[in-house]
Amino acid sequence: MYTPPSCSLLSKPYMGDDEKDCDFLELNHKEAGFLDLARLLFSDNVCERKYIQCPENYKNKLREFGHRWIIFLSIVAQKLLYSFKGVLECIGEKLETCLNLPSTNGGFLKLITKALKGNVAWPQRDSPTFYSAVGNLDPRVELDSHLTHGDGEYDAYLSMMAAKLSYENRSFVETTIQGLWKMEYLLCRDFDIVNSGPTNSHNQEQPSTRAIMFKDRDLIVVAFRGTRPFDADAWCTDIDLSWYELKIKGEEGRVRIHGGFMKALGLQEDRGWLKEIDEVAAEGKSYAYYKMKEMLRNRLEGGTKLIVTGHSLGGALAILFVGALCMLEEDAILEKLEGVYTFGQPRVGDEKFGEYMIKKVRREAKYCRYVYSSDIVPRLPCDNKVFGFKHFGYCYYYNCLYKGKLLPEEPNKNCSPWLWFIPNILIAIWELIRGFIMPCVNGKTYRESWFLVLFRMLGIVLPGVSAHSPQDYVNLTRLAPKPPMKEARLNRSGP
Repeated sequence: MYTPPSCSLLSKPYMGDDEKDCDFLELNHKEAGFLDLARLLFSDNVCERKYIQCPENYKNKLREFGHRWIIFLSIVAQKLLYSFKGVLECIGEKLETCLNLPSTNGGFLKLITKALKGNVAWPQRDSPTFYSAVGNLDPRVELDSHLTHGDGEYDAYLSMMAAKLSYENRSFVETTIQGLWKMEYLLCRDFDIVNSGPTNSHNQEQPSTRAIMFKDRDLIVVAFRGTRPFDADAWCTDIDLSWYELKIKGEEGRVRIHGGFMKALGLQEDRGWLKEIDEVAAEGKSYAYYKMKEMLRNRLEGGTKLIVTGHSLGGALAILFVGALCMLEEDAILEKLEGVYTFGQPRVGDEKFGEYMIKKVRREAKYCRYVYSSDIVPRLPCDNKVFGFKHFGYCYYYNCLYKGKLLPEEPNKNCSPWLWFIPNILIAIWELIRGFIMPCVNGKTYRESWFLVLFRMLGIVLPGVSAHSPQDYVNLTRLAPKPPMKEARLNRSGP
């Protein structure tokens, strides 16, 4: 999805003339050796750590062992992921090819027959029938006929299906939207990442931000792609703790936002983050925020409304996209905003950013942040007094029985170990068993793929990982009614 921000700048980054006194924190796992990380645990002299960049007055806050321990875990995890980046990419490609072999050859039996004859048909990655690893976890693409346009639950369900669809290739997306959903296909595109840097292998693609856009009658849906299972860059983004403070025009104080998410959208540090640019003319590149904004300006006519959505990292990009529209005063687009639906979204900014968003988004718009059970991603990055990442608005929390509650925060928000492992191992075991029960109770459309069954088993070893699967988020939008939405609306002072 995105390569963690490069910290080759070993001084305070340029923030624009009106932001010279803004704080920031950059953690660069590439600059940290394992010996350096060991010293971090036994010495509180943060000033000597070249892989930790922040103002001098802020470094005192990082001297406490608990904070250094969190930094240590974040950087070690990123280093391990980045070290095996090429291996993960290769495993992902081979696995997806194997998963698509049966369908490409007409089923398992025909695949065996063709293998014996030596004429196996190999899947094409750009084929409209080629499923990604996420798609193989939950291969459902047809919309539920019981939910129709205008129903109370329809927007949430369509948003999750769109978020899941964004993981697939362009031909798959276009065929599904036009052929199955009978809607107007508008866009499926990979956008550049700011300061992504070169890749280490000739087989690896440059990290990118994916977004899709389509129109259902009078409703435009924008969905950002989330964390792909074998994408080391995307996982590094989720566990990175880097952030920047921004001064917003007309607002007192500053807001703190995750640096990697801003760069993934194409908001550029060396241009002051929130300044308009013609990215194509200036750099020959295309960035998600600017291109999507341009298309929406041209498409949101008459009574057409807008929904922005995403699963996992895509959810973070969805709410930050709306935040950028607010900060750059795109009122014509915001007036058309019907809602923001995120599923398994990591934290994006601090408490002040949340207060700003609650104030700016118009009253009719809904911010629905869905969290399923023990999903680990919504509990990242850390919510504590030093790093300051916080969710805002209400959480639509659903337990492993798909029973929903409207909560100010998901339970065990920072994955406290003594509250996490044993209970969630038991939940993972139940989810594995439940997968065999649901088709008998709810119908064959709830049958889980063998690949998802294996993924559920992984959840027993790594609690919270399998709960991030899109299968459970699709299920809860189909089976479980949402808690009352009135309290969850984002209010805005003034007309």
